[in-house]
Amino acid sequence: MAEVLDVAVVGGGPTGLWLACELALAGVRVELFERRVEAVRESRALTLHPRSLEVLALRGLEGRFLERGRPLPTGHFAMLDTRLDFSVLDTRFPYTLFLPQAVTEALLEERARELGVVIRRGHTVEALRQDEAGVDLEGSADAGTFRIRARFVVGADGARSAVRRLSGIPFPGTDVTRTAMLGDVTLGAPPAQPVLGIATERGGVMVVPMAPGIHRIVVNDPLREQAPVREPVTLEELRESTLRIAGADFGMREPRWLSRFGNETRLAERYREGRVLLAGDAAHIHFPAGGQGLNVGLQDAMNLGWKLAAVVKDGAPEALLDSYSRERRPVGEALIHNTLAQTALMGATRETLALRAMLSGLLREPALNRQLANNIGALDVGYAPLEVPAPEVTLLPEWSGRRLSDVELGANTRLYAALHPGRWLLLGLGEDESRPLPRWEPGWPSQVKTLRARGSTRRGDLEGVGGLLVRPDGHVGWAWAA
Repeated sequence: MAEVLDVAVVGGGPTGLWLACELALAGVRVELFERRVEAVRESRALTLHPRSLEVLALRGLEGRFLERGRPLPTGHFAMLDTRLDFSVLDTRFPYTLFLPQAVTEALLEERARELGVVIRRGHTVEALRQDEAGVDLEGSADAGTFRIRARFVVGADGARSAVRRLSGIPFPGTDVTRTAMLGDVTLGAPPAQPVLGIATERGGVMVVPMAPGIHRIVVNDPLREQAPVREPVTLEELRESTLRIAGADFGMREPRWLSRFGNETRLAERYREGRVLLAGDAAHIHFPAGGQGLNVGLQDAMNLGWKLAAVVKDGAPEALLDSYSRERRPVGEALIHNTLAQTALMGATRETLALRAMLSGLLREPALNRQLANNIGALDVGYAPLEVPAPEVTLLPEWSGRRLSDVELGANTRLYAALHPGRWLLLGLGEDESRPLPRWEPGWPSQVKTLRARGSTRRGDLEGVGGLLVRPDGHVGWAWAA
């Protein structure tokens, strides 16, 4: 057998690509195995949310995506009339970035190749066996068969994950009970509104501009919601439903992509089985409401990447990998509840429409709107403290696990720039530069960068904080008092 890989990532979508980038950045020998021969052309997801943009900024990559995307200051929850206001959120990226998934994947693949990641397309995993030292994968490829061994394997291979099935991780949940459809089409008479959302007793229609001359139409039609998810959508079906619900078909023609999708909802019982881990859709699937799936997958990968690298390269205990499931599975569970609620609100009964009207009214209250925008944007995610060595200082436990926004650390210096290498950061705060930073004893983590902020951070909530140990994903490991 060939040389043992450190990590084999199965699945070449955004989650797998970002995980491979994180591992390669840390010097981990990683290869990515993808069953598709060609890169994806269709784009199920269309937006990057604030926390995903922060994830990219933590590695200095946000510019590539901002150049290709279009910032939108608002988002939606269940297509309610009152939109979510992202402009008030505590982030450098107070918006969603409209960017088709195909472009996101292309940019991530470009980054992965820059870092030396080997991407093997046309490779389908068919067998998996693990022991105390590693995992064997076997499968078919264009050239015949392949067999590799890796210390760890990550399944980022989507809703029908072979890695999840072969590793024996249960995937409980509910089957499809209703379907909806979408089409990327040319409109001869597009609506005047930039984004059109209609919800009536006849159903729901959303129309979103994709590119010059191309719009996406998403239709929830009560008369067609029992159509099997694998039944192809026709242009005539999409046109008839849109016309009946919206009163116009907007001159629909020239379909580029038609698809039907369902509300199957599942969450992996655990995200780790020995040396096998799951991320993204392999760990959680749901009705695609609010554009959250791709984003949560990227954030799964960010959480897992530095931990797996620490175990492989930095001597961290393997128990650190248990914190991945402990931290991210509750996020997946919250995602399930969130999308189930949105699915229920997309019904066409009189009761549902009344509930929609009431919730739209409530969302005009700024505090409630901000809370839900933070939730959709994933800026409200925090974690319990990790078992990370701490010096003999007065700790501030309320800071442990908190997400940090990209604060200024002095002239021309920002926090996220200090985290670009993907290492831990020991950050001194406060005006008293004569006070020494806590001494870091040799051990894990050994790769710790030390930095002292010059001057005020201009953040009132950091008053009384003497310094922070910041995780590679921008969350606080621990904090000490000034």
